[in-house]
Amino acid sequence: MKQIDEEKLESDLAYRFQYLAEFIGITESDLQAIHGAAGALAPLVPSLVDAVYDQLFRYDCTKRHFVPRQSGYEGQTPESLETLTLNHEMIQFRKQHLGRYLETLVTRPYDEKMVQYLDLVGKIHTPKAGSPALNVPLVQMNALMGFVSTALINTILGLNLDRATEVITLIAFNKLLWIQNDFITRHYAASP
Repeated sequence: MKQIDEEKLESDLAYRFQYLAEFIGITESDLQAIHGAAGALAPLVPSLVDAVYDQLFRYDCTKRHFVPRQSGYEGQTPESLETLTLNHEMIQFRKQHLGRYLETLVTRPYDEKMVQYLDLVGKIHTPKAGSPALNVPLVQMNALMGFVSTALINTILGLNLDRATEVITLIAFNKLLWIQNDFITRHYAASP
């Protein structure tokens, strides 16, 4: 039986990633499948981003997080939830961030820097980083990750990959999104 330092899981991101990857079973072949999908997925990123934002704008509880100034955005902020549109300059700014995130998942090596990035993705949706006024509730983050997962699955299914590659790619992304979800939810847990 392998011994795991549970305190270290909470304090060492690389150790946490290694544990999750090993437990979930993400392998070098999985990471190759994720990177191998980059060429086919890259042209579809704008459509994925649009689908995510269309969904976020369907609910007041998710749309409201886009009214306050976003970290790094310097232009005009929306006046209200009612006047905020998908064409607003700040939403275009946020869409660029989501697009870069999706591209990063399929292009960057899964090294210590990438692990820190996955953790930051979770952290920036809380007051712990980025905009202190931004505090996206965990239920909304879970809903978002569920939607992104389904959208990504549907996109991969639409790539017309051979069946073996399709299955490997779907499984690889499923494993990765579970790891990403852990790096999100850890910022919502009470400190041990």
